Amino acid sequence: MQRITLSIVSVLTALIASPAGAATLRWANDGDASAMDPATRQETVQLSFLGNIYEPLVRRNRDLGLEPGLATSWEQTSPTVWRFHLRPGVKWQDGSAFTADDVVFTLKRILSPDSAMRAPLSPVKEARKIDDMTVDFETVVPDPIFLQEQTELLIMSKAWCEAHNATEPVVIGKEDNYALHNAMGTGPFKLVSREPDRKTVVEKNPLWWDKPEHNLDRVEFDIIASAPTRVAALLSGEIDMIYSVPPQDMARIKQAEGLKLLQTPELRTIFLGFDQSRDELPSSDVKGKNPFKDVRVRQAVALAIDEPAIASRVMLGLAHPTREMWGPGVNGYDAALDVRPKADPAKAKQLLAEAGYPAGFRVGMDCPNDRYVMDEQICTAIVSMLARTGIKVDLNAQTKAKFFNKISAPRYDTDFYMLGWTPATYDAHNALYTLLGTRNGKRGEINDGGYSNPALDDLIEKIGVETDQAKRTAMIEQSIVLLQTDMPTVPLHQQVIVWAAKSNIELAQPADNTFPYRFVVVK
Repeated sequence: MQRITLSIVSVLTALIASPAGAATLRWANDGDASAMDPATRQETVQLSFLGNIYEPLVRRNRDLGLEPGLATSWEQTSPTVWRFHLRPGVKWQDGSAFTADDVVFTLKRILSPDSAMRAPLSPVKEARKIDDMTVDFETVVPDPIFLQEQTELLIMSKAWCEAHNATEPVVIGKEDNYALHNAMGTGPFKLVSREPDRKTVVEKNPLWWDKPEHNLDRVEFDIIASAPTRVAALLSGEIDMIYSVPPQDMARIKQAEGLKLLQTPELRTIFLGFDQSRDELPSSDVKGKNPFKDVRVRQAVALAIDEPAIASRVMLGLAHPTREMWGPGVNGYDAALDVRPKADPAKAKQLLAEAGYPAGFRVGMDCPNDRYVMDEQICTAIVSMLARTGIKVDLNAQTKAKFFNKISAPRYDTDFYMLGWTPATYDAHNALYTLLGTRNGKRGEINDGGYSNPALDDLIEKIGVETDQAKRTAMIEQSIVLLQTDMPTVPLHQQVIVWAAKSNIELAQPADNTFPYRFVVVK
C-alpha cells in the first residue's frame, strides 16, 4: 500500500511541476550526432544532443551564463583546488543514486587516451572524493576559467559503464562499445531509440531533479540530409523545427503562414587549415616537400580568398568576415585587430613564385557537406578563387561523419581542410590550446594540421594560468598578431545561426548553436 501511495504522489508532483499541455516535438537536421558517448567527439551537434541526457556540475542558462547543475555550490580552498558540493537526491535514469564516485570516475574517463574531450579538462590534475556529496578538483596550476571548463564535463554513471564494459571511451570507427549506441544520464530526457543517420528518440525523464520549463513528453530527432526535402517537411507540417536553414530558403519560410525564422550571431569561427606536419602531402603533385610548411604559401592562400564575396554571395549576408580565430562574444576578441586585407590574387601569385611555385601546385581539400551553413558551397567558391593563383584544388566534400573520422585524431589524415570551432569556454584560450597548440597528447587535440610554434605554445601556457585580466588580455592580443603573421590557419567568418520553427514553438537559441530541449514549449 505504501509503494502505491508513493507512486501516486510522484505522478501528481510531476504533473504539477510540468507546464500544461505535454507534447511531442519533431525536428530535423542535415547531420546526426556521431555517437551517444559524450567523450568521443568535441562537436556541437553531438554535445548539444547529449546535453539533454547527461549533465555537468556547472551548466549554462538560456543566455549562456553559468549556473548550478549537478553541483549546488562550489568554492576554492586554495589557488589550485576547487571544492564542489553535489546536489542531493539526484537519480540516474535507472533509479540509482548519483554520488561523488560518478564524478571522479567521469573525470578519469574523459582524460583517458582515447577520449576526444581531454582538452577542456586538461588543467585538472585529479578529482578526489571527500564524501558522497563532495568532490575536490585539483588543477596543475591556477586556472582562471576553470568553471567555464566544467560545463564540458558531462557526468556518466560509474556503475552503468562498468556493467556494460564501457569504462573507457573508444575511437569512433575504430572500435565499438555499448556507450556509443546507448545512454543513461541524470538529465531531463532519456534515450528510448536510436537509428543512426535516420532517427533518434528521447522521452521526458520523470526522475529529473529540476522543475521542467518545457512541456515535452517526447522528442524525435530526424536526419534529412537534403535541404529541399528538409524545408518541404517543415512547410508541410511534418516537422516542427529545422536546425539548419539554407539561406536561399529563408524568404520562402518567412512568408509561410504559421512559421517563423530564428536568427542569432554564432560564436563559431569557420576557418581553413593546412597540414604542416608531413614532409610530403599525399594529395599534392609536389614531391619531396610540403608547400604548406612555407609561410609564404599560407599567406598566398589567405590573400587569394575574397571572404566578403563569400559572405555576401554564398552566405547571402549571414556571415561576419573575420581575421581572428575567435569572434565577437568570445573573451579575447579584439575588434581593432579584426581587419581582413583586401583579396589580392596578384600578390598571392607573387608569394607563390617566391616560395618556388610560380605555376602553383595541386592539392586535395577536405570539406563537410552537412555540418556548417553552406559548407560545400563555401569550399567550392574557395576552389575557384585559389585557381586564379595557380593552386589547383581537388575538393573532397563528404558527410560530417566521414569528414571528422578522416581529419581528426588519431588519423589527422588531411592536407587542406575547412573546419568550424566554437570555444567551449567562450574564451580565446580554448581555441589557442585546442586548435593551435603543439600536439602533446592533451594540447592541440583538434590541431588537425599539426602546426607547431614554441613561441605560441609559451603564450598559451601563460594565458592559461594568468589571473591578472589586463596582463592576460595583452597576451591574447600578442597571440592574435602572431597568428596573423604566421598564418597557420585562415579565418573566414563567424556564421549566423538560422533555425525555423512553427509559430507555436517557443525555444531558446543560444549563440553556441546548442539546442537545449529543456527550454522548449509547444503551445
